Amino acid sequence: MLPVAFALALVAAAPLGITAACAQENPLQNPPPRPGVVPPSDKDDNPVAPAPAPLRTPAATLDRLFERLTAAKTPEEAKGIANLIQRRWARSGSDTADLLMTRAQSAMKDKQLELAIELLDRVISLEPNWAEGWNQRANALFLAGDPIRSMIDIGEALKREPRHYGAMMGLGTILRQQGDDKRAMVAYRRALEVYPQMEAVKSAVESLKSEVDGRDA
Repeated sequence: MLPVAFALALVAAAPLGITAACAQENPLQNPPPRPGVVPPSDKDDNPVAPAPAPLRTPAATLDRLFERLTAAKTPEEAKGIANLIQRRWARSGSDTADLLMTRAQSAMKDKQLELAIELLDRVISLEPNWAEGWNQRANALFLAGDPIRSMIDIGEALKREPRHYGAMMGLGTILRQQGDDKRAMVAYRRALEVYPQMEAVKSAVESLKSEVDGRDA
């Protein structure tokens, strides 16, 4: 079967022979072109539209940033990329949730932890699929002295964004404080798989390596 476009072109071209013959019999109806006039080409009659550029969705952009983060050669390069990732994480898509998050972060800086947790409860109610809402409440709970609930929220954050290196680092910190160095090392190494140049985690791994690896030897 002929392609549809080609078949239509054949149908459109069929009357051209009759038109040309009529033009020869009555040149006044179709005068010859003026000197210097370029006759239209087939491309003008049937322009080929260029293929549309692929849409760059927020998810695709984030994937590309994570690829760059993993491949970064220096801590400075990686930090710049990480800042771009965190800016995207900080947007929930809801103006109300974003405003509440800003207020919660200000409350945490002012050590108003009960207020921060209350605000973050509302954030999570509004946007339960926003990983950063869970991560920030985990931070607030940790600062408030509730590591168990903090770990639960870290788990929720990682369900929604498995590459959240900040949540992984937080989990490692809690496990280390609880004396579970082996599981802390697992969390830290997962963070380094995503963000190999993260200095704080590299330092934590180095400080734990001889003790944890020595136990396994």
